[in-house]
Amino acid sequence: MIKKYKTALAALAATLMIAGCTAGKTEKPAAAKKEMTVTSSGIKNGIIEDKYGKRGTEFNANGVPAYSLPLKIENAPEGTVSYALVMEDKDAFPVSGGFSWIHWTAANITRTELKEDESRTARDFVQGVNSWISVQGGSQSEELSSRYGGMYPPDEQFPHEYPEHIYEIHVYALDKMLDLKQGFRLNELFRQMEGHILAEYTLKGSYAK
Repeated sequence: MIKKYKTALAALAATLMIAGCTAGKTEKPAAAKKEMTVTSSGIKNGIIEDKYGKRGTEFNANGVPAYSLPLKIENAPEGTVSYALVMEDKDAFPVSGGFSWIHWTAANITRTELKEDESRTARDFVQGVNSWISVQGGSQSEELSSRYGGMYPPDEQFPHEYPEHIYEIHVYALDKMLDLKQGFRLNELFRQMEGHILAEYTLKGSYAK
């Protein structure tokens, strides 16, 4: 009985000693995981600068704004191989007759920064067609449509339309390069991105009529 009692006391002492050692240790909190972000020096206080849209000075042969916005990507997840982007205007729905207007699509971007006007000058990524290829957009050629098409909210006020449009730039971090060629369609982009999106971020900016 005495032997069992001594054994129990020894076990208790060992437990208290271990507890005392661990109590003095301070565990460092896990570092907060940074989320991917996208910024643009062409969007100030939520407003897109005039030069990237219809009040700019750079247009293509069809009169569509052609001077593209700069973009900067930060904190992309580990394993990112390429980026893709889609720029759209949901406020165009009442103007277009029932669909969001696509202004710019690009894929196989391997840099974390695009300078302004690189839609026209860069050759290291591919671009898809925008909505100016549609009947509503004047059936612009595939060549002209496979670039950035800037903000162009109509001067006329349509029912259910807002005086300024909100433009969304969706950027996707992908774990692969996509099998896409210049002039790809939006549906092809999303088909190929499926199952390969590591992170995404939406940058918004407004542009008034």
